[in-house]
Amino acid sequence: MAGLEHRATYPVAPEDEILASRNARYGMVLFVTYLLFYGSFVVISAFWPEVMAYDALFGVNLAVTYGFSLIAAAMILALVYAWLCREK
Repeated sequence: MAGLEHRATYPVAPEDEILASRNARYGMVLFVTYLLFYGSFVVISAFWPEVMAYDALFGVNLAVTYGFSLIAAAMILALVYAWLCREK
């Protein structure tokens, strides 16, 4: 039947193995960086919850400040990954 073929209609470029492995290494390093940042948040929350109650920034406690910084760090690391993985 015409029109029911689900193949790519354009030639697919072969993936560069070296580029793919380099990008995977970048992703792993950034992931571990974020994992350590997030893990420290979890450890502090679990074992020293009174520390999270301290005022950190503009009268906002450390838990909220740290939580928002986790969100910001995820976005920044995503931008860094996109910048690192651009084709040269």
